[in-house]
Amino acid sequence: MMWGEGWGWGFGMLWMVGFWVLVIAGVVLVAKWIGGGSDRSGPVRETALEVLEKRYSKGEIGREEFEQKKRDLGG
Repeated sequence: MMWGEGWGWGFGMLWMVGFWVLVIAGVVLVAKWIGGGSDRSGPVRETALEVLEKRYSKGEIGREEFEQKKRDLGG
């Protein structure tokens, strides 16, 4: 009869650990939701003009093509 009590303690500890994991996960999710939830570690989007300037600086396009595309973009 005494060895049954030991199993209760083991499962009780598992439930307690599981409970705290859920509480911490909930706090993290709420903090992300309040903070806007945006993932700032993702890639930064470049504007079309920035891409065009990079291509020109790498020599992928010539000056005339760069100027024409820049005018097309309104820049």
